[in-house]
Parts: sequence; C-alpha cells; structure tokens
Amino acid sequence: MQIRKSGAKYSAIVGIGERIRKESLKTGDEYLLLNRGVNAVCNIELDSVIKNIDFNGNAMQVYPPSQGRQELREAINHHYFDNKSKTANISVSGGGMSALDLTFQTLDVDQILLPEYYWGSYFQVMTIREIKSGIYSDFEGLLNRLDEIKNSAVIICDPNNPIGNKVEDAELLKTIKVLNDNGTTVIIDCPYRRIFCDQEDQFYQDLLEFKNAIIIESFSKSIGLSGQRLGFIHSTNTNFNTELGIRLMYATNGINAFSQILVANLLASNEGHLARKKFKEITVAGIQRNIEFLKKKDLLAKEFYLQSEAIGIFVIVNKSEEELLKKRIGSVSLSYFTKTKKEESSQYARICVSVPPEKFETYFDKF
Repeated sequence: MQIRKSGAKYSAIVGIGERIRKESLKTGDEYLLLNRGVNAVCNIELDSVIKNIDFNGNAMQVYPPSQGRQELREAINHHYFDNKSKTANISVSGGGMSALDLTFQTLDVDQILLPEYYWGSYFQVMTIREIKSGIYSDFEGLLNRLDEIKNSAVIICDPNNPIGNKVEDAELLKTIKVLNDNGTTVIIDCPYRRIFCDQEDQFYQDLLEFKNAIIIESFSKSIGLSGQRLGFIHSTNTNFNTELGIRLMYATNGINAFSQILVANLLASNEGHLARKKFKEITVAGIQRNIEFLKKKDLLAKEFYLQSEAIGIFVIVNKSEEELLKKRIGSVSLSYFTKTKKEESSQYARICVSVPPEKFETYFDKF
C-alpha cells in the first residue's frame, strides 16, 4: 500500500526509555527514570473523590458533548478564570498534545516560533501538519522582530520544558501584550505552572484582555493525571473557537466522559480541593528538595539560570546523558531540545526532578 509519510520522528525520550529497559533486563539493575516527564514524588489520592461519581448514570455511559461537559467547563472557568470568562471560550481536549495539534491545525499563520530550547513534540506536530517553524532566543530579540512576525504565532512555555526555569509574570504579561497588540498570535502553553500554585493564581485572568492569546492547559502535570489524557484550550476569539469546535468534533467525537467527570470533581468539590492541596504540597516539597540537592552537589547547570529561577519539574545538569547513564540514571541530552546549539548542548542533560527525594539523592550521591 502507498503511505503518506509525515516526516516526523518518534520522540527521543521513547528511544532512551527503550534503551534503559533493555539494559535493566540484561543486568538486573534498577535505573532512576528521569528521562520521563511525569510527576512521581507521589500519586494524587482519588478514593474520596471517586465516591462522588455515579458510574451507572447516563453521564458516564453516553457520548459527551464534543466541546466538553458543561460542568467541567464551568469548573475550569471558575478555577482558572474566577468566572470572568465564558464556557463558550473553553474547549476540552484529550491532553495537552492534542490541544496543541488542534490549535496548530486551526491557525492560519506564516510560521510558529519556538523558544531556543523547546519541547521536541512542538516541532514534530508542526512537521506532520506541514507548518513552518522559527526560533526566538529571548523576549527582547522577539520584540525586535515585530514587523517580521506580525502574521506568525509564538509559543511561550513557562516554566520552560526542558530548562525548568520561571520568568517573572510581569515580564511575561508585558511581552504578551506587545505581541497581542502587534497582531501576533501567542500560544501560552504552561502545563507545569499550576503544580506550584492553585486557584489563587490570577495569571490566566490577566490574559483575558488579549484577543490574540490562546491558552493551552493540561491536567497531566498540575494534578498528576497523565493517564487520563485531559486538557483544555481557551480563546476569546469567536472565529477560532468555531473552527476549533468543528475540528475537535471530527477528531474525537467527544473526550472520555470518566476523565471529565473526575477532573470536574477534583476542581469543584471539597474532597477534590483537599486531594489537590495534598498532592501539590508533597510534590513541590520534593521538587524543591531535589533541586537544592543538585545545587549542593554542584550538578545544576547554573549558567541556564542566571536571569531566572530553576523551579522544575525539569532542570538541566552539567553531566551528559551518557555520564548519567553510567550511574544508572535516565536522562535526555539537551541537544535534543534545540536546533541552533546542538554541539554545546550535548554536554548537558535534562532530568525530571519530580521524584521521591530519598531515591533521587541515593543515585546522585554517586557523583
């Protein structure tokens, strides 16, 4: 049969994981899997939330609305936007990657600009959709190109993957405003942000005034539900939402009802509030302890955090992927996350620091 080849490649993380699996089977040794992007300090406790769910009702057993269940979109509006947005602006997606893919499909832009160090799947999805990509090194350089990028889209990922650094919100909002006023579309993809905060965070509310801003969110990281594959897309642009809704319907025919009901309960119920609070407190404490341990061991690549703070869930260490593998630590070479600095990046590795600190310290004490 004839195949229409996309030109995209499997994630390097998949290949690295398979290599580690084979080595572990061959030697019988356990590896610390920091090549993955999963919060693993602890799991979120769901027993109390599950008790509120009726598994035998129609809500669970019939097709959900293509844009997402009403109570979930209302919970998102309340939790993220303090009820200052509208449910019509919110579309539920099958996780963050699906949300990005649908957004990329829907936009008609000359190119999509990625940060100098970026999550590789951005580029692979754009390759499949035949979208031209560009690179920006920092916000200052981006704002010096306003005429050039007027009919482009810019991805802002903060905290960044792979670097794990946080830019001050005031700087983010200032940059987004200039781009928005320029007519440049801004895709705000911040799936790690809400690990470190909760409903008190006003950042998404501050974005409501920007008609050219699209928010991509995921519940995979913020409440530890990677397995449920649930996220959302928010835009105040009616034309964008209409076309997105059509593509969403024919791509999914509705997102898994159980995951929507579960997350709605986690966002809206007292039991959900307590479960979120405990999960985030334990996770953030573990991440912070692991980053401090790396600093103490002089393993954190400080040169990447001169003008911003390393907060996780990823950080860059001054050891290569191969050096870490010799100590039975899985990682991903930083060279996989850049187009422009591959050679110098090969001496560094990205690791996930959202793992139990006791185990983390045992492995890194080998250095």
